[in-house]
Amino acid sequence: MKSLVFYVSLLFVFVACSESNSEDLEHQVVNLENPNNFYALTVGNSWVYKNYKYNNFTQDYDETTVIDSVSIVGTELISGVKYFKFRRFTTGNDNNITFCNQNGEYFEYLRENDGNLVNDAGKVKFSNSDFSQRLILDADWGTIYENLISGTSQLNVEAGTFTCINSERYAITENGDQLAGLDKFYYSDGFGLIYDTQSFVVSAYPYIIRRLDSYDIQ
Repeated sequence: MKSLVFYVSLLFVFVACSESNSEDLEHQVVNLENPNNFYALTVGNSWVYKNYKYNNFTQDYDETTVIDSVSIVGTELISGVKYFKFRRFTTGNDNNITFCNQNGEYFEYLRENDGNLVNDAGKVKFSNSDFSQRLILDADWGTIYENLISGTSQLNVEAGTFTCINSERYAITENGDQLAGLDKFYYSDGFGLIYDTQSFVVSAYPYIIRRLDSYDIQ
């Protein structure tokens, strides 16, 4: 079975809406202090994500032992351009759970450019301002696109309640049919990624979801 993740990392999850609370006020204060830092690109910032696996019998998500700890450990000039060095350290995936990151350390270089989160290869990971259809991958079996969706959502996770924007990623076959896998990416201004998921291309349900469990924003 082919999966979108086989070609590109797919991140999204449907989550319950929640009413504003005191945590929202704290989030708003941080945003005011960092008005131009949507992706929280500051050395020393860190995030911890827990992974949850879809259970076919209960049609719910079970917590796994996989934990992704992400931090910005420095900056680096690449071709004269400043990038932030992200370190991801994954533990708990001793059984090599499908779509979860492998145990160990991984580095990625990212920067912000006109509202886009861009890696050192020039690939846009997310856009908070471009609503046009963006080509992600053109493969033999079909094409993957992504669109930023207008409006915001209040999302509740273990780390708190966040006001998010999201994009949708989907696959179109050579015959023009959209496949069932619809991926969503949720980001919050001043906090970065809040949810991500990975899905089989033919399934309407994400197989793995990650939720922000805790964070430390400078």
